[in-house]
Amino acid sequence: MANRVAVIGSGQTYHTGGRSDVNGQELITEAVTRALKAADLTINDIDGIVIGNMDHFEGINYVDSWSVPGTGGTMKPVIKLTTGGTTGTTLAIAGYHMVASGMFSKLLVIGWEKNTESDTTAAITTAFDPIWDRLVFAGAIGGLAVEAQAYLARYNHSEKDAARVVVRDRAHGAKNPFAHVQKETTIKQVLGSPKIADPLHWLDMCPRTDGACAVIFADEHVAEKICDKPAWVLGTSVRHNAAMTTDVSLDGLHSMKSASKELFSKTGITDPLKQLDVIEMYLPYSYAGLSWIESLGLCKPGDGPKLVWDGVTDMGGELPINPSGGPICGNPIGATALIRVAEATLQIQGRADERQVPDVKTALATGFGGCFWTDMLLFGAAKP
Repeated sequence: MANRVAVIGSGQTYHTGGRSDVNGQELITEAVTRALKAADLTINDIDGIVIGNMDHFEGINYVDSWSVPGTGGTMKPVIKLTTGGTTGTTLAIAGYHMVASGMFSKLLVIGWEKNTESDTTAAITTAFDPIWDRLVFAGAIGGLAVEAQAYLARYNHSEKDAARVVVRDRAHGAKNPFAHVQKETTIKQVLGSPKIADPLHWLDMCPRTDGACAVIFADEHVAEKICDKPAWVLGTSVRHNAAMTTDVSLDGLHSMKSASKELFSKTGITDPLKQLDVIEMYLPYSYAGLSWIESLGLCKPGDGPKLVWDGVTDMGGELPINPSGGPICGNPIGATALIRVAEATLQIQGRADERQVPDVKTALATGFGGCFWTDMLLFGAAKP
């Protein structure tokens, strides 16, 4: 029988638009040190390490090897994983399964990125097929703009609806000391910012961020002894459906539809809007905050804007989304989805400070990347 697994601590850097004061090893060390402190452990207590980033973006390889002075992985098993934007949730899900299997008892999971040392759009463009995908996709912004256009055409919504998502996440991020962007904005400011790919404005998109995050998973025999409030893994789901962007259907995020269907079926969630207490969602741009909550089953197709305008997803609303500010307030790609895991588990543990949602019993974390892929982890306060 598999072990039940919980997150017992996490740590992250103060995310910024550029960390020229540190190298990759030093950036990683900051997150690791904070995670160990949060769990009241030392690196000697850790059995193994799982690490990942978008090495293609930065033109570097073997992070599992050269980062050892920063991770503390000397003479420990170190495993590297990377799956594009979903890297952070891939790391978390892999870490969960490794601990559940009994391979490790206390596992340190690390995601990081120094976006200032890369060209994200160029890297994404050259990652795709040069004949069929590259000219159409043209980096993250072009692909997301196509999805946004499809959504607007399908439901006749407006750019103002998407701007309301930015306003929400910026308001949340203003209370998060770790966020890259800690400044509120208005609908007028979002719509007045330059257009970068119709219908996307500059402020519709996430920033390029330097940062790292570390999360410690432990089996049930350890977690209950050393942590007063473990955040238990209730279930996970992965959908990396398409290998080429030309295979992706843009009438909603299909990978999220099928991933959430599986996850909710496994964990007894029949009404996510009522049964979830908080969601940390990988929203790389504003329109995802409309379309993808429909794909998640929080409302009917086309009703995303109403849910957002009614304040349902705001702090104080029925189901707050991204109390941390989400990727709209900082996107260190290799770490971004793992930050969603860290923030979701902080909510379960009641350790989210000013961004804390009251009495959280269930928290969902999602990852997005690649050819519109989705990863999901559901955490609970009660041991499954």
